[in-house]
Amino acid sequence: MPRSTTIDLAPPVEKAFLVAVDTGEDPGWNAEESLTELAALADTAGADVVGAEWQNRRHVDPNWYVGKGKAEELLAAKTETGYTLLIADDELSPGQQRALEELTKVKVIDRSRLILDIFALHAQTHEGRLQVELAQLEYQLPRLTRMWTHLSRTGGGIGTRGPGETQLETDRRIIRERIKKMKARVEDVRQQRATAARGRDRRLVPTVSIVGYTNAGKSTLLNALVGSEVTRAEDRLFATLDPTSRQVKLGEGQTAVLTDTVGFIHKLPHQLVDAFRATLEEVTRADVLVEIVDASDGHFAEHRATVQTVLDELGAGDKPRLVAFNKADLLGADGGDGAHAPIVAGSVLVSALTGFGLDALRTELAALLASLWEDVDLAVPYAAGELLARVRERGAVDLEYGQRDVHVRGRVAPALAAELRAAASRWAESLREAAPP
Repeated sequence: MPRSTTIDLAPPVEKAFLVAVDTGEDPGWNAEESLTELAALADTAGADVVGAEWQNRRHVDPNWYVGKGKAEELLAAKTETGYTLLIADDELSPGQQRALEELTKVKVIDRSRLILDIFALHAQTHEGRLQVELAQLEYQLPRLTRMWTHLSRTGGGIGTRGPGETQLETDRRIIRERIKKMKARVEDVRQQRATAARGRDRRLVPTVSIVGYTNAGKSTLLNALVGSEVTRAEDRLFATLDPTSRQVKLGEGQTAVLTDTVGFIHKLPHQLVDAFRATLEEVTRADVLVEIVDASDGHFAEHRATVQTVLDELGAGDKPRLVAFNKADLLGADGGDGAHAPIVAGSVLVSALTGFGLDALRTELAALLASLWEDVDLAVPYAAGELLARVRERGAVDLEYGQRDVHVRGRVAPALAAELRAAASRWAESLREAAPP
């Protein structure tokens, strides 16, 4: 009987070679350090990094990205390492990409294309896949000149002679139409999220968005605060792409809805920020932000600057914020009861992995949310029973029951304060109308 054989259909692992240009225009990051992050991105995408080169220049070469001499060195490196994929650390123009491909005879991509590929790999929900496809199409559109080498007229025969449409023009038109449809579908997602947000507002549950650099531990923190694994947490860049929201207890009866958002990264492609704006609007709608920082990373200051840049672009840069310096266990600081974690100037040291500092984080987060509350001192009728029930549940108030109304004195969330003032105003107006002339 013939022996059965197993055929491995998995594609071969691509051997990646990395290249960067250091112009000195990016404070806090030099080319070698940026290449280290690029190597982690390539590994996340499934490539085997076999080498890297960088060059110090006043500006990138408009034709080759690197200088002509360095480009020829890349060709020599191909002979030494056998790389099959060249990855540039900056976004390449179509001309730069085409020149490097013609020289090296291998596929050439840039950091933006690599990040888009990782997002496509990790998008699990329909919403995530929609937004990734939109970002890829917008990236692809200006690069069609290098993707098509034929410029033949479409169709043929009677009725097609004369100044017809080239294949390239057809492809551009198809992609533009696809982008238009994808934007409409992403807008539908935005509307759905806005509807869900209005529902949370009606329940007056405070909302908190977890933001931070990719791989800082956002998903691990959400899992730890909820007490179960609600989202996948891995030690990889962009392990979690699709946002997850869960209600979390903060102590003394206070709860909040926490949302884990997509991580940010150095040189984040603008197509992704635009495409994911529907998801990232969760950040703009949040009452407060929890910025999680990998305290064990020597570049956490640069990471925070990147996060701030993206938040500013979203219009959320000035939102109230609590900073959680994570991975205390890697600093040797995780030595005991989490309640004794140090709290300094709006920040707390935690370890989402071990639970160190989470009690302090809950306490500080509850205090930050309470600091946004407003003082109230007014009277509402007994008929406002449903409103009074929410006041007792969500506020820090004293209720004094009179003959005809209830006097409410204390602090409540802004939305609840607005409802109370409106009810008190209507009640006062009704008393005036009922008073004898």
